Amino acid sequence: MADIKFEIKEKIGVLAESSRGWTKELNLVSWNGKEPKYDLREWDPEHEKMGKGVTLSEEELKELKIILNKIDI
Repeated sequence: MADIKFEIKEKIGVLAESSRGWTKELNLVSWNGKEPKYDLREWDPEHEKMGKGVTLSEEELKELKIILNKIDI
């Protein structure tokens, strides 16, 4: 499998930390030199390894925000 190149352009926030020290984060990430997208996934403490995640365009993130605002938590 080919190497995946990434660059975290902006660290937005940490949602949780596991007992292993990995953090679930929302960041703005450029994957393989492409335009940065909002990215939600787990990262190891050095940000060298990552878990599976979800990437969202700005429009998708806006729609997610609208949906989450409908939830009564």
